[in-house]
Amino acid sequence: MKRLIITLIILSAGFASSCAARGETNVIVSGSTSVLPYVEILVEEYRILYPEYGVGIQGGGSSAGILAAVSGFADIGMSSRALNEDERDLWSSEIALDGLAIIIHPDNPVDNLSMQQLRDIYTRRITNWSEVGGRDARIHIIAREAGSGTRSAFQDLVMEGEVIHQRAIVQNSNGAVRQLVSGNRDTIGFISLGLAEPQPGLRPVKALQLDGVAPTRENVLNGSYGLYRAFLFVMPEAPEGYVGHFIDYILSEEGQQLLIGEGLISVSGRIG
Repeated sequence: MKRLIITLIILSAGFASSCAARGETNVIVSGSTSVLPYVEILVEEYRILYPEYGVGIQGGGSSAGILAAVSGFADIGMSSRALNEDERDLWSSEIALDGLAIIIHPDNPVDNLSMQQLRDIYTRRITNWSEVGGRDARIHIIAREAGSGTRSAFQDLVMEGEVIHQRAIVQNSNGAVRQLVSGNRDTIGFISLGLAEPQPGLRPVKALQLDGVAPTRENVLNGSYGLYRAFLFVMPEAPEGYVGHFIDYILSEEGQQLLIGEGLISVSGRIG
């Protein structure tokens, strides 16, 4: 909790300075660094369509974003994890679904893991790539930080009550995980499915099959690939006014198509 309070102080200071520079800001959005890049794209388009509306956005993590919304530092908290028991009286809305990809270096010959093997790697019962069909080399596991929605989703979907080993290399964003994996052929990490695709100017990574199922949007939709989570907007009460207008845009056909184009899965009837 102390870390979240410090994060809130930093976020509020950051928003104060950015809002002063931009002029009036009608909506402040804060939270998950997994949701952040997608909402930034939506905000860019929203500002073009509605230049009279000001939207400020900043990361900080899912837990910090929810707390920011509850505490009044932000209008909307972004979360890439499910709400905890003590958060379920808050208003929330899914804005998209996101698959989780398990990524390794492209030069690693492993193409597929079972869920049990993946779990054993992250508890360090399996410590060498040769144990899962790879070369004789130590496995370096990379994970997101505590409070991250991506870590929480991985914990819930993969670990079955076990804990990610304390020797995992911890990174504070999906981009940082991707960068580390792309630069070291003995690493393994987990990131948003859309970010596992080739990215201009970035080294490639390889997304593993799990139990023989490829991590694709189609396989999330048909239920054969089970690693996915919802991206949520969270706030104390149902939105109205400027906040409601912004959320209506995101849930509109135009907003959802933008998210589909970025590799996410629409929540509007699972279209696209």
